Amino acid sequence: MHDLEFDHLHYVPDDEVNEVAWATDNVELRTVGIDIGSSTSHLMFSLVHLQRLGTALSSRFVVVKRQTLWQSPIKLTPYLPDYTIDTDDLAEFFGSCYHLAQVDPDDVDSGAVILTGEAIKRHNARAIAELFSEVSGTFVCASAGHHMEGQMAAHGSGAVAMSRGNGNTVLNVDIGGGTTKLALIEKGEIIATIATAVGGRLIVEDAKGMTRIEEPALVIAKSLGIDLRLGNNLAAQDRERIVERMVRQIMRMIDRRPPDELSQRLLVTEAWPAEFANKKLDAITFSGGIAEYLYKRENRKFGDLGFDLSEALRHMLARRKDLPPIWDPGQGIRATAIGAAQFSVQVSGNTILISKPDDLPIQNLPVIACSFDLPAVVEPPAVTDTVRKGLSRSDVEEGAAPLALAFPWHGDPSHARLHAVATGIAAALPNTIAAGMPIVLLIDGDVGRSLGRVLRNEVAPNAHVIALDGVQLKQFDYVDIGHVIELTNAVPVIIKSLLFK
Repeated sequence: MHDLEFDHLHYVPDDEVNEVAWATDNVELRTVGIDIGSSTSHLMFSLVHLQRLGTALSSRFVVVKRQTLWQSPIKLTPYLPDYTIDTDDLAEFFGSCYHLAQVDPDDVDSGAVILTGEAIKRHNARAIAELFSEVSGTFVCASAGHHMEGQMAAHGSGAVAMSRGNGNTVLNVDIGGGTTKLALIEKGEIIATIATAVGGRLIVEDAKGMTRIEEPALVIAKSLGIDLRLGNNLAAQDRERIVERMVRQIMRMIDRRPPDELSQRLLVTEAWPAEFANKKLDAITFSGGIAEYLYKRENRKFGDLGFDLSEALRHMLARRKDLPPIWDPGQGIRATAIGAAQFSVQVSGNTILISKPDDLPIQNLPVIACSFDLPAVVEPPAVTDTVRKGLSRSDVEEGAAPLALAFPWHGDPSHARLHAVATGIAAALPNTIAAGMPIVLLIDGDVGRSLGRVLRNEVAPNAHVIALDGVQLKQFDYVDIGHVIELTNAVPVIIKSLLFK
């Protein structure tokens, strides 16, 4: 991976002095990524090389190289009749992966457990994430909502890098077992995501009949007058009609047309924003399990609708001469968790505010990246709107648990501008403030203490505020904030980022 926006070195030391200097500015971490999805579950180990950014006085390390060490087989996600995931089966599978890869859990530096799609709905989904967190090293555990999963798939598939490299507008379509996620990407930036409950494993059958029927499959079948029942066989003509209706729903999303009645029922996010309806596409890419069929990397059948769905979609795409070209972004079924996790350590600047130092450390805060528009006169409602969109984009419920807002500061740090930003942030986080949870602000700039004081003393009196500056974060980061370092009054910030190839 060499799509880097900064200078970095590739150097092999030839004496002890150089080796010590090299070790000071370079770190290698072994990471693991575990993906538990609607259809499949898998694991991969990677070796990540981080290098200190800029001079030796910098405290930030960045990834300069990633190497895949081992990839597990793809396992069908095991479900029990009571609609829970079979934890014992999964634990045995992932344990065997560690054994086959000859990796001791204690040797894993960081990792991520990601639950997506239908797996999130299972009653014990969070317990599974926490189980792996306890037994498999130092982990980020995230139940990825539909917007987040769409963004992860766009990054992990390679579609974002492709759009950025070519300066094009690309639509990535990730078709999994339970949902289809679409991400609209312009010049390497994801500008919109939506998701619909259409996938290749909504119906599962064996020689005796249908063994699993998900609710969206019942909705689609009912719209066609088809009665689906567990234990019955799915007639060939009914399978064909259901698959055709699914393909039409996917194509409606690709065309960015307003939803019809069935589309509205199947949507699991809001519909496409109207302003993107006529945006010209330069290419369409596919990821997810269905992409393995579309790009002819897989031809086996697994007792579901996946193969039939891919064939019907292939024929539909071939007939649509008005569509842009179809590109292969490089990754299909492994796109969502193509990378594991990285640790990146920063130390905050000295201009910080921590209202309750004894509450530190705090761990695993999801980062909500907010690109505030900061004109000369800042409007608080615009700040509030940006925060709320960030929460929605990350599928985070405000007030349910602590989180961190990350944003750059630019322009004059006047009291009026600071007060407007603080007012907008407070308006976006009423439940967080009411619950006494910390308002964590991570700022790429030198206004942490000033902004924190305005927020705590003037806008939200006695609110619990942690305002740190001099740190750079992005979407999909999670942070740990350590104890205040005496004398320097600095705070270590551990940044755990999902890695994308």
